[in-house]
Amino acid sequence: MDLGYNLRLEQQQKLIMTPELRQAIKILQLSSVELSEYVNQIVLENPLIDINEETPPVTLEKKAPLPDWGEYLRGTHDLSVRSLPREVKAEFPLENLITKGTDLHEYLLSQLGFMSLSATQNRIARYLIGNLDSSGYLVVTIKQAAHDLKVSPEKVEEALSIVQGFDPTGVGARSLRECILIQLKQKNINDQELIDIVENHLENIASGRLNRVAQSLSISVSRVQELADIIKSLNPKPGASFGNGSETRYIVPDVIVERMDNEYIIVISDSRIPHLTINNTYKAILDSKRGADDKTRSFVENKLNQALWLLRSIEQRRMTIYQVTSALVDLQRPFFDCGMKYLKPLTLKQLAEQINVHESTVSRATSNKYLQTPHGTFEYKFFFNPGLTTTDKGDSACSEIIKRTLQEIIKTEDTAKPYSDQKLADIMQERGVLIARRTVTKYREELGIPNTVYRRRY
Repeated sequence: MDLGYNLRLEQQQKLIMTPELRQAIKILQLSSVELSEYVNQIVLENPLIDINEETPPVTLEKKAPLPDWGEYLRGTHDLSVRSLPREVKAEFPLENLITKGTDLHEYLLSQLGFMSLSATQNRIARYLIGNLDSSGYLVVTIKQAAHDLKVSPEKVEEALSIVQGFDPTGVGARSLRECILIQLKQKNINDQELIDIVENHLENIASGRLNRVAQSLSISVSRVQELADIIKSLNPKPGASFGNGSETRYIVPDVIVERMDNEYIIVISDSRIPHLTINNTYKAILDSKRGADDKTRSFVENKLNQALWLLRSIEQRRMTIYQVTSALVDLQRPFFDCGMKYLKPLTLKQLAEQINVHESTVSRATSNKYLQTPHGTFEYKFFFNPGLTTTDKGDSACSEIIKRTLQEIIKTEDTAKPYSDQKLADIMQERGVLIARRTVTKYREELGIPNTVYRRRY
């Protein structure tokens, strides 16, 4: 074997992701709220950038020219992205912003505070409230509670009955049966047949086996269904309507599309992006008339380059989102003109080809962003729907329209003989939509519509 060294020339193609390119890609993916937070973080890291609290000037330019060093040295050092003129609308009023919702435990403790209880009862009740899960059920046994609190089981039962009388009705139950029985008691419903169903036939009701329950109780199926409707009107998770105390935010549209006459105006929502300026102290260092050592000048130039690239990235983001939205309005024009029923099938690739960019660019530009339209506010991905063949000629319709058609058919069915999924597929095909039974099942489940057994009315 001949071992040795040799030289060989080889040509390779590599894509190198510079920090600036990674930053530009990241900025493109951010929503307007996330971009505002990101810019604020960059400001903390770059001493050359200041936030100007004053409202930036409005110009008629659709695209702001990028500044260069000469502008800074001549005193023009506004780093803000210039905005298109538009109607000034009030921001969300403070009273509409919820920063923290009351959770279940806080709500119950507030009710406990109005009760005249002994110190022991109060201590036990607080312990029990602290051992409720997010649905309002007690997750500790009476025996365990008595052991932990060094009291008798009877004392725990007494305190639990107090907690079970609190709002929301059914809270503090140890099982679904007890939860429902508590609600029936507080509603003064004393129907023995109904109580019997809750205590002994709840699983059959849940499974839709109404005939079995009717035979067991020697009553009609329609009577069982009437009682089952009462049970279904109750809340199986009384604590689920409460939050966990986490922050609640409104959806803030990243882009607004408004109709004016027969045209659509696209407004990029960038009012939350801070108005940036260059710090005058650092700007003076770059002035050729004032001296600075090489290390200081290099630091300032590096930070200035970062600031310029940040501006370029933000501006590029805005123009890309504008192009994507403009193409979207063109491709989905029937929806913008007439509403939901006219939404067309559309893919990221089709839109990317429309504006001659890569599919990944469209994906990043629409990621986690919302579009306000004349028909409501939607996430961008709502407009990208796969199409299904609707005629023998190969025409197609998007899944959202097909789902709505499916809903309309089910609403008009005979509830005594509801349509099976195969029958629904047949009816859809009669209307020109070529759809398989399994697809009907998938869409029905996505819509939260139960199957034939649960839709049937006696």
